[in-house]
Amino acid sequence: MSAIGIIGGTGIEQLQGLSITREHAVNTTFGAPSRPIQEGRLGGKSLFFLHRHGSPKAVPPHLINYRANISALHSLGVRRLVAINAVGGISPDMQPGRLVIPNQLVDYTWGREHSFDDGSSGSLQHIDFTEPYDRPLRLALVQAAETAGIAHEPFGVHAVTQGPRLETAAEVRRLAGDGCDVVGMTGMPEAALARELGMAYACVCMVVNPAAGLGDLPLTQDMMRQILAREAGVVRTLLETLLSTLASAEAAE
Repeated sequence: MSAIGIIGGTGIEQLQGLSITREHAVNTTFGAPSRPIQEGRLGGKSLFFLHRHGSPKAVPPHLINYRANISALHSLGVRRLVAINAVGGISPDMQPGRLVIPNQLVDYTWGREHSFDDGSSGSLQHIDFTEPYDRPLRLALVQAAETAGIAHEPFGVHAVTQGPRLETAAEVRRLAGDGCDVVGMTGMPEAALARELGMAYACVCMVVNPAAGLGDLPLTQDMMRQILAREAGVVRTLLETLLSTLASAEAAE
Protein backbone atom coordinates (compact mmCIF):
# COMPACT_ATOMS: atom_id res chain seq x y z
CA MET A 1 0.00 0.00 0.00
CA SER A 2 1.32 3.45 -0.89
CA ALA A 3 2.42 5.55 2.07
CA ILE A 4 -0.30 7.21 4.12
CA GLY A 5 0.19 9.97 6.65
CA ILE A 6 -1.88 11.10 9.61
CA ILE A 7 -1.75 14.64 11.00
CA GLY A 8 -3.01 14.87 14.57
CA GLY A 9 -4.34 17.98 16.26
CA THR A 10 -5.55 18.89 19.74
CA GLY A 11 -6.22 15.69 21.69
CA ILE A 12 -4.26 13.54 19.22
CA GLU A 13 -0.72 14.34 20.36
CA GLN A 14 0.06 10.64 20.04
CA LEU A 15 -1.79 8.18 17.86
CA GLN A 16 -3.36 5.50 20.08
CA GLY A 17 -2.13 2.03 19.18
CA LEU A 18 0.72 3.22 16.94
CA SER A 19 3.76 0.97 17.27
CA ILE A 20 6.61 3.36 16.46
CA THR A 21 9.48 1.86 14.48
CA ARG A 22 11.39 5.00 13.56
CA GLU A 23 11.43 8.79 13.90
CA HIS A 24 12.39 11.10 11.04
CA ALA A 25 13.93 14.49 11.86
CA VAL A 26 13.31 16.01 8.44
CA ASN A 27 14.55 19.44 7.41
CA THR A 28 12.92 21.05 4.39
CA THR A 29 13.41 24.13 2.23
CA PHE A 30 10.78 25.74 4.45
CA GLY A 31 12.34 24.72 7.77
CA ALA A 32 11.63 21.89 10.17
CA PRO A 33 8.17 20.41 10.75
CA SER A 34 6.40 20.80 14.09
CA ARG A 35 8.26 17.79 15.45
CA PRO A 36 10.01 14.64 14.12
CA ILE A 37 7.67 12.47 12.07
CA GLN A 38 6.89 9.07 13.55
CA GLU A 39 6.87 6.02 11.32
CA GLY A 40 5.10 2.96 12.64
CA ARG A 41 2.34 0.40 12.35
CA LEU A 42 -1.30 0.60 13.31
CA GLY A 43 -3.43 -2.51 13.04
CA GLY A 44 -0.54 -4.15 11.19
CA LYS A 45 -0.41 -1.41 8.53
CA SER A 46 2.37 1.14 8.01
CA LEU A 47 1.88 4.88 8.33
CA PHE A 48 3.56 8.17 9.17
CA PHE A 49 2.26 10.38 11.97
CA LEU A 50 2.85 14.06 12.72
CA HIS A 51 1.32 16.17 15.47
CA ARG A 52 0.86 19.61 13.90
CA HIS A 53 1.15 21.58 17.15
CA GLY A 54 4.39 19.90 18.21
CA SER A 55 5.16 18.24 21.53
CA PRO A 56 6.03 19.05 24.28
CA LYS A 57 5.85 22.59 22.88
CA ALA A 58 2.50 23.84 21.63
CA VAL A 59 2.67 25.85 18.41
CA PRO A 60 -0.48 28.02 18.05
CA PRO A 61 -2.57 27.58 14.88
CA HIS A 62 -1.45 30.79 13.17
CA LEU A 63 2.26 30.05 13.71
CA ILE A 64 2.37 26.41 12.55
CA ASN A 65 4.83 25.90 9.72
CA TYR A 66 2.29 24.20 7.46
CA ARG A 67 4.62 24.25 4.45
CA ALA A 68 7.36 22.42 6.34
CA ASN A 69 4.87 19.86 7.72
CA ILE A 70 3.39 19.00 4.33
CA SER A 71 6.74 19.12 2.53
CA ALA A 72 8.35 16.81 5.10
CA LEU A 73 5.57 14.22 4.82
CA HIS A 74 5.78 14.39 1.02
CA SER A 75 9.55 13.84 1.13
CA LEU A 76 8.97 10.59 3.06
CA GLY A 77 6.77 9.27 0.28
CA VAL A 78 3.38 10.12 1.79
CA ARG A 79 0.81 10.53 -0.98
CA ARG A 80 -2.41 10.14 1.01
CA LEU A 81 -2.97 12.29 4.06
CA VAL A 82 -5.71 12.21 6.70
CA ALA A 83 -5.94 15.22 9.01
CA ILE A 84 -7.61 15.09 12.44
CA ASN A 85 -9.06 18.38 13.72
CA ALA A 86 -10.79 19.35 16.96
CA VAL A 87 -13.64 21.74 16.11
CA GLY A 88 -16.63 23.59 17.48
CA GLY A 89 -20.11 22.65 16.32
CA ILE A 90 -22.29 25.20 14.53
CA SER A 91 -25.14 23.27 12.89
CA PRO A 92 -27.69 21.64 15.24
CA ASP A 93 -26.49 18.11 14.43
CA MET A 94 -22.87 18.97 15.22
CA GLN A 95 -22.97 18.27 18.95
CA PRO A 96 -19.94 17.53 21.20
CA GLY A 97 -18.74 13.99 20.60
CA ARG A 98 -19.84 13.94 16.97
CA LEU A 99 -17.42 12.85 14.25
CA VAL A 100 -17.64 14.77 10.96
CA ILE A 101 -16.03 13.97 7.60
CA PRO A 102 -16.42 17.32 5.79
CA ASN A 103 -16.69 17.69 2.03
CA GLN A 104 -16.20 21.47 1.84
CA LEU A 105 -14.41 24.31 3.63
CA VAL A 106 -14.40 28.09 3.87
CA ASP A 107 -11.06 29.73 4.63
CA TYR A 108 -11.15 32.78 6.93
CA THR A 109 -7.44 32.74 7.82
CA TRP A 110 -5.00 35.49 6.91
CA GLY A 111 -1.27 36.15 6.99
CA ARG A 112 -0.27 32.49 6.76
CA GLU A 113 2.09 31.09 4.14
CA HIS A 114 -0.64 29.64 1.93
CA SER A 115 1.37 28.34 -1.04
CA PHE A 116 4.62 26.72 -2.11
CA ASP A 117 4.49 28.93 -5.21
CA ASP A 118 6.92 31.82 -4.85
CA GLY A 119 6.87 32.79 -8.53
CA SER A 120 10.38 31.47 -9.19
CA SER A 121 9.15 28.96 -11.77
CA GLY A 122 8.07 31.75 -14.09
CA SER A 123 4.51 30.47 -14.31
CA LEU A 124 1.56 30.73 -11.95
CA GLN A 125 0.36 27.62 -10.14
CA HIS A 126 -3.43 27.67 -10.08
CA ILE A 127 -4.70 24.50 -8.40
CA ASP A 128 -8.28 23.31 -8.81
CA PHE A 129 -9.79 23.54 -5.33
CA THR A 130 -13.45 23.05 -6.23
CA GLU A 131 -13.49 20.03 -3.96
CA PRO A 132 -10.90 20.77 -1.26
CA TYR A 133 -10.92 17.20 0.06
CA ASP A 134 -9.90 14.29 -2.14
CA ARG A 135 -13.11 12.49 -3.05
CA PRO A 136 -11.86 8.85 -3.09
CA LEU A 137 -10.04 9.25 0.23
CA ARG A 138 -13.00 11.05 1.81
CA LEU A 139 -15.39 8.33 0.65
CA ALA A 140 -12.98 5.69 1.97
CA LEU A 141 -13.20 7.39 5.39
CA VAL A 142 -17.00 7.38 5.19
CA GLN A 143 -16.96 3.69 4.23
CA ALA A 144 -14.58 2.91 7.10
CA ALA A 145 -16.87 4.69 9.57
CA GLU A 146 -19.86 2.74 8.28
CA THR A 147 -17.96 -0.56 8.41
CA ALA A 148 -16.81 0.09 11.98
CA GLY A 149 -20.29 1.21 13.07
CA ILE A 150 -19.03 4.67 14.03
CA ALA A 151 -21.70 7.39 14.24
CA HIS A 152 -20.65 10.20 11.93
CA GLU A 153 -21.73 13.00 9.64
CA PRO A 154 -20.64 12.14 6.05
CA PHE A 155 -20.85 15.76 4.85
CA GLY A 156 -20.16 19.19 6.30
CA VAL A 157 -18.65 22.60 5.64
CA HIS A 158 -15.53 23.23 7.69
CA ALA A 159 -14.86 26.89 8.56
CA VAL A 160 -11.21 27.66 9.27
CA THR A 161 -10.56 30.77 11.36
CA GLN A 162 -7.32 32.46 12.32
CA GLY A 163 -7.10 31.74 16.05
CA PRO A 164 -5.69 31.27 18.54
CA ARG A 165 -8.62 33.02 20.20
CA LEU A 166 -12.07 31.49 19.92
CA GLU A 167 -14.80 33.19 17.88
CA THR A 168 -17.34 35.69 19.16
CA ALA A 169 -21.05 34.82 19.12
CA ALA A 170 -21.55 37.32 16.28
CA GLU A 171 -18.77 35.72 14.27
CA VAL A 172 -20.35 32.31 14.72
CA ARG A 173 -23.68 33.69 13.48
CA ARG A 174 -21.82 34.94 10.42
CA LEU A 175 -20.24 31.50 9.88
CA ALA A 176 -23.66 29.87 10.17
CA GLY A 177 -25.04 32.35 7.64
CA ASP A 178 -22.18 31.43 5.31
CA GLY A 179 -23.30 27.79 5.46
CA CYS A 180 -20.59 26.48 7.77
CA ASP A 181 -21.28 23.45 9.99
CA VAL A 182 -18.14 23.29 12.16
CA VAL A 183 -15.31 25.68 12.94
CA GLY A 184 -11.62 25.06 13.61
CA MET A 185 -8.28 26.81 13.20
CA THR A 186 -5.90 24.41 11.46
CA GLY A 187 -7.57 23.09 8.30
CA MET A 188 -5.94 25.70 6.06
CA PRO A 189 -3.55 26.12 4.39
CA GLU A 190 -2.89 22.43 5.08
CA ALA A 191 -5.45 21.19 2.54
CA ALA A 192 -4.32 23.54 -0.24
CA LEU A 193 -0.64 22.79 0.28
CA ALA A 194 -1.31 19.06 0.02
CA ARG A 195 -3.20 19.69 -3.23
CA GLU A 196 -0.25 21.67 -4.64
CA LEU A 197 2.02 18.67 -4.08
CA GLY A 198 -0.47 16.22 -5.56
CA MET A 199 -1.28 14.56 -2.24
CA ALA A 200 -4.76 13.16 -1.58
CA TYR A 201 -6.00 14.94 1.54
CA ALA A 202 -9.12 14.38 3.64
CA CYS A 203 -10.19 15.53 7.08
CA VAL A 204 -11.88 14.08 10.15
CA CYS A 205 -13.36 16.65 12.55
CA MET A 206 -14.01 15.84 16.20
CA VAL A 207 -16.67 18.18 17.61
CA VAL A 208 -15.57 18.98 21.16
CA ASN A 209 -17.70 22.02 21.99
CA PRO A 210 -20.62 24.09 20.72
CA ALA A 211 -19.37 27.19 18.92
CA ALA A 212 -19.63 30.50 20.79
CA GLY A 213 -23.18 31.50 21.73
CA LEU A 214 -24.73 28.13 20.83
CA GLY A 215 -24.37 26.05 23.99
CA ASP A 216 -27.11 25.91 26.60
CA LEU A 217 -24.64 25.03 29.35
CA PRO A 218 -20.98 26.03 29.81
CA LEU A 219 -18.55 23.36 28.65
CA THR A 220 -15.62 23.01 31.07
CA GLN A 221 -12.06 22.13 30.13
CA ASP A 222 -12.48 18.82 31.96
CA MET A 223 -15.54 17.98 29.87
CA MET A 224 -13.68 18.84 26.67
CA ARG A 225 -10.72 16.67 27.71
CA GLN A 226 -13.09 13.77 28.38
CA ILE A 227 -14.66 14.18 24.93
CA LEU A 228 -11.22 14.35 23.30
CA ALA A 229 -10.04 11.24 25.15
CA ARG A 230 -13.14 9.32 24.10
CA GLU A 231 -12.96 10.50 20.50
CA ALA A 232 -9.26 9.61 20.27
CA GLY A 233 -10.25 5.98 20.74
CA VAL A 234 -12.95 6.30 18.08
CA VAL A 235 -10.45 7.87 15.68
CA ARG A 236 -8.05 4.97 16.26
CA THR A 237 -10.79 2.50 15.29
CA LEU A 238 -11.67 4.60 12.25
CA LEU A 239 -8.07 4.76 11.06
CA GLU A 240 -7.45 1.06 11.58
CA THR A 241 -10.53 0.29 9.52
CA LEU A 242 -9.50 2.82 6.87
CA LEU A 243 -6.05 1.28 6.52
CA SER A 244 -7.57 -2.17 6.15
CA THR A 245 -10.09 -0.86 3.59
CA LEU A 246 -7.37 0.82 1.51
CA ALA A 247 -5.14 -2.26 1.64
CA SER A 248 -8.00 -4.50 0.49
CA ALA A 249 -8.87 -2.11 -2.33
CA GLU A 250 -5.26 -2.05 -3.56
CA ALA A 251 -4.98 -5.84 -3.35
CA ALA A 252 -8.08 -6.16 -5.54
CA GLU A 253 -6.70 -3.89 -8.27
